Amino acid sequence: MPDIELPRSWLFAPGHDEKLLGKVFDVGADAVLLDLEDAVPAALKDRARDMVAEVAASQRCWVRVNRAQTEECERDLVAIAGRVAGLRLPKVESAAEVAWVAERAPGIHLDCTVESARGVFMAFEIASAPACTLLSFGALDLAADLGSSAGEQETLYARSHLVITARSAGKPRPSDGVHPLLNDDEGLRKEAESAKRLGFFGKSAIHPRQVPIIHEVFTPTPEELAWAKEVLWAFEQSGGAATKTAAGEFVDRPVAERAKQLLRASHSLKPR
Repeated sequence: MPDIELPRSWLFAPGHDEKLLGKVFDVGADAVLLDLEDAVPAALKDRARDMVAEVAASQRCWVRVNRAQTEECERDLVAIAGRVAGLRLPKVESAAEVAWVAERAPGIHLDCTVESARGVFMAFEIASAPACTLLSFGALDLAADLGSSAGEQETLYARSHLVITARSAGKPRPSDGVHPLLNDDEGLRKEAESAKRLGFFGKSAIHPRQVPIIHEVFTPTPEELAWAKEVLWAFEQSGGAATKTAAGEFVDRPVAERAKQLLRASHSLKPR
């Protein structure tokens, strides 16, 4: 399985909407995520599979399938496995679900979404599954399961837990879920910045207007890159000993590692 570049943005498009399927690839999102799950009415599932399979034959995309170990997911995999860059699995609650999909779609990247109370509880098992490539967070479904709000404070424990789980299992930083208010640019930016501070990388979008804001938040700024280069220069000059920058900031190995991570993230971004 080839290495994966972490997307800053995942742009959803319903699999049954011919108009959106024709436009979603022109927005400039890092990853296009065609949906066969919640956005598709039950009566249109078969139509959506056929349309997504046709699009996936000529366009690089990810597909959110229906829940693992269901008949709908089985049909999804028959229709699109082997044609897509990866699959997003919704409402994952066990490593067995990940293995079930991997058996039917071998060699395909799997992004496992944690969005229920049991999913949060089992997050380390899910992240440790060999076929799990990435983790993503779903605040709206989790809130529905808990009977809570999907706000930052109410989901802070689950978000932080997912970041720690991903790191503990040796998986990349997880991506954040959608901001449901389409005209709330300020709220989207605040939510994305909060997710970034917690350790997330990237965020799902449900409208093209959200993509530029997400990219701006998750793209290192010139100031951040300058800081990282200054830190690494000082650390190298000290021979790896604790030191300080010309501006007087203390630098030791953890600070230098954070600087390296920031530069690596910048180098891995797709050219725009």
